[in-house]
Amino acid sequence: MAPPALRLRGVRKAYGRRVALDGLDLTVPAGALCGLIGPNGAGKTTAFGIIGGVVRPDAGEVDLLGEGPFTPVRHRGRVTLLPQDAALPAAVPLRSMMRFYAQLQGMTAGAATRAADAVLDEVGLADRAGSRVDQLSHGMKRRAAVAQALLGAPALVLLDEPTAGLDPDLVVRMRNLLRSRRGSTTLVVSSHVLLELEAICDHVVFLESGRCVREGPLAEIAGAARVLRVVFSAPVAPEAAARAFPGRAASGEGTCWSVPLHPGESAPAGLRSVLEAAWAIGLEPTEVRSGEGLEAAWLAGRISGSPPLMSRGP
Repeated sequence: MAPPALRLRGVRKAYGRRVALDGLDLTVPAGALCGLIGPNGAGKTTAFGIIGGVVRPDAGEVDLLGEGPFTPVRHRGRVTLLPQDAALPAAVPLRSMMRFYAQLQGMTAGAATRAADAVLDEVGLADRAGSRVDQLSHGMKRRAAVAQALLGAPALVLLDEPTAGLDPDLVVRMRNLLRSRRGSTTLVVSSHVLLELEAICDHVVFLESGRCVREGPLAEIAGAARVLRVVFSAPVAPEAAARAFPGRAASGEGTCWSVPLHPGESAPAGLRSVLEAAWAIGLEPTEVRSGEGLEAAWLAGRISGSPPLMSRGP
């Protein structure tokens, strides 16, 4: 089995009296598209800094790609980072900047040019390759920053709020771009937009007060193997829900209901059974999805007042 792309054990970091990371443990499987989730001050940015080698931990172990902590020689071009407030050289044309970054990774001049053109095309900036950074809009600058993190063939990419400031069509384009890298590249994406992470991630890590309080496959965390969430075209009374889903202890109100799967029942089989039962008594489902959703999983842990049980990856 391939080693995890990222593993942190007991990582601590304090800035004076303020503890940013308090014994952080987390594991990200190789090839995963992982969402790093937590409120402001949870330690996400500090964790990224330590993983990327720009912040030194006070204690703990950091292992990238099974090769120990970040070093510029060992991980050159293989581990890349997009900080939340990345600032690019203002007076440099985009293509020249990307070529320079590619050559820093060890590419030849020709390979660097090809890599620069390819990544600018991926983020929709091919037509602005000759423009200086200070001539770009905020959204274009953000896409250029994402492009430099995806340049070449990195094995591990850390992206802090990659879609911040992008309009909706560009968010969709960026989402598809990140999905296309799943499997060949391990991506760790920090964002406060949980619906966005739910749309792209297959693994999630919850941070709270500098600690990992839950981690694991998205389907497991969101309860995809345990429950279906059904939205109807009109409010459904509890008596109607009980008749539609006998033996399933459905819960909810109005148009939104959670319908548990039977032990050992697959999501597709449960979906078929739930839809047939609803249609049989005249109910009209308009949306059905597996699991309560990432937002519900996060809020459940927050509302409970104590960290949810750990669910570790490999």
